[in-house]
Amino acid sequence: MVSKSFFFNRFIQSILLSGVFLQLGIWIRNFAILLFVTELTDKDPVSISMISVAEYAPIFVFSFIGGAFADRWRPKRTMVVCDLLSAASVFVVLLALIYGGWQAIFFATLVSSILSQFSQPAGMKLFKLHVPASQIQMGMSMYQTIQAVFMILGPMLGTLVFFRFGIQTAIIIVGICFLLSAVVLTGLPKDGEAHPAQPTGITQDLKSGLHYVMGNKIFLYMASFFLAAGLALGLINPLGIYVVTEHLGLKAEQLQWFTAMNGAGMILGGMLVMGLSKRMPPRVMLMIGFVCSSAAVAVVGTTSVTGIAFAAQFAAGLLVPFIHIACQTMMMSHAEEGYVGRVTGILSPLFTGGMVLTMSIVGVLKASLPLTVLYAIAAALFIAGAIGVLPLLRHKQPTHSVATHAAGFHH
Repeated sequence: MVSKSFFFNRFIQSILLSGVFLQLGIWIRNFAILLFVTELTDKDPVSISMISVAEYAPIFVFSFIGGAFADRWRPKRTMVVCDLLSAASVFVVLLALIYGGWQAIFFATLVSSILSQFSQPAGMKLFKLHVPASQIQMGMSMYQTIQAVFMILGPMLGTLVFFRFGIQTAIIIVGICFLLSAVVLTGLPKDGEAHPAQPTGITQDLKSGLHYVMGNKIFLYMASFFLAAGLALGLINPLGIYVVTEHLGLKAEQLQWFTAMNGAGMILGGMLVMGLSKRMPPRVMLMIGFVCSSAAVAVVGTTSVTGIAFAAQFAAGLLVPFIHIACQTMMMSHAEEGYVGRVTGILSPLFTGGMVLTMSIVGVLKASLPLTVLYAIAAALFIAGAIGVLPLLRHKQPTHSVATHAAGFHH
């Protein structure tokens, strides 16, 4: 059972409510822009692909840099300023739209994605500072559940807002959501005193961050299963339409229900992880997530029975929070406070990079390989992730060491 102190934690209250506003703004922005560009360019694939470029490219360019600055700057101020700048960029785009410069629509996604590379590591740093070690996994699972809910509701909301009110109103709503997130974040506990001026420059900070990660075997193991999970999920995410139409013999319209099963599984999985957070170490949860995901994916890729495929798809979604939340929890537990931003900036892009890589080549692979083989490859990647977890199972870290390592949590 979740303790009352968890919900009365000002940080938890503020960060979760901020997350709701951010998810609302992001999903309305993404789908409104996608539908607007699709409609305006008559489904031009280059213009549509530029949306993904604007969303993902900054992750690889700015993630590590953003993490390094998050370690130098005050985290609360960083998050608030990033939300305010995101809102400002959205309203600049609105002005451009009013005067006919529709191409500026990509600017909103690009700026917001860049700023998130500074804001997200700052958020992880605040988790390290303001959430007790025993409640980190619970907090991560609640945030994951919010994201899962919006994976189902977000596309519907974005589509509804665009077709009912148009792109300009959608952009205004997005800007308001970012502003509301900034307002909510002002309720976070006050930043501590700024660290004295760094005697080294940002370049030296980047180098020390790399040495810190490369010199820690635990982070190297984590890098292996971050990458494996990203490669596997990126491979299977675009293949749902082929499972529905080729293996199950259903109409393409049924994809929405197949996808909804995954989202519903993620919601329940987030709640399940929340309940298990005090009983199950994250490394055990991670192993369960990888092994069971491998089995679920293998079933989805081989069965031609609709009920079994949908149940396996639900199970695959159920297990995503086991992997994602356990990864985040372990990253937070093992990183020293002064390196949280840089560790996040190095490890997190491995997951995203793996997803983008396999998503970009899945079309070529599908043209030459059977669907069953592609799902078998994804299942094997999950097993590879489980192998990466094995050394951590042998690494018997005492409970008290985590608490000591996270002494800065208690405020």
